[in-house]
Amino acid sequence: MKPDYKNWVPDILVYGLAGAFIVALILFFVTGAMFQGNLKTVFQIVTGIGAIILAFFSAWMKILHDTFDYNGKRKLSKTIIEGVSEYVHLPSGGKGLDVGCGSGALTIACARRNPSATMTGCDIWSGGYKTVFTKNLCYDNAKAEGIDNVEFVEGNAIKLPFEDESFDSVTSNYVYHNISGHNKQELLLETLRVLKKGGTFAIHDLMTNMRYGDMKQFVNKLREEGYEEVRLIDTADGMFMKKNEAKWLDLAGSTLLVGKK
Repeated sequence: MKPDYKNWVPDILVYGLAGAFIVALILFFVTGAMFQGNLKTVFQIVTGIGAIILAFFSAWMKILHDTFDYNGKRKLSKTIIEGVSEYVHLPSGGKGLDVGCGSGALTIACARRNPSATMTGCDIWSGGYKTVFTKNLCYDNAKAEGIDNVEFVEGNAIKLPFEDESFDSVTSNYVYHNISGHNKQELLLETLRVLKKGGTFAIHDLMTNMRYGDMKQFVNKLREEGYEEVRLIDTADGMFMKKNEAKWLDLAGSTLLVGKK
């Protein structure tokens, strides 16, 4: 049995766009045969432009899908997961939390690096990914990897179902930018709420100013509140991917926030 961490770009999205492109292309030729004069021109312009746009996005999503594929050549997902997990340090008998665990990849990677501790992965497993990522899938992947120091529970990043200072380490990967209508810095503080004194954190996301606001100011705020070794690491500048690749994949702004409470 092999683990199946799925793809951060779901198959249904790739196939859906490809199917829409084919439909638009068919309509382009059908309207050419059905109409005459100005009406024909209008319909062919509309369907032609639609086909071109869909062709572009179909190709782009296919490239994204292949780039993130755990079993593909690039394996960017695996590179990111392994890279983030290096910053998660748990004491013997300690507990770690992975917020928005999806298919369990980061939770399991952290558990593997900290065999004498326990990792908890939480997610709401709903929305656009609910048919792709499930709690059962997480447990199946842990079993396939031979990892038993993990557990998976339902939990929303907006209000985590854990007491203050419950974990020795907290982590997350590409989660908060997907949560619309909520201040991203407040989401970070909610995650840090459950971190014990002396615990470490490693949170990776698209921390652009548009999404997160001034993160340098946020780092200074954490330091003023007593957090130590707080750093922002640009992972799109050669750490996980090169700048050109990050720009093409729309991952520019990928940043790892790490530190200690």
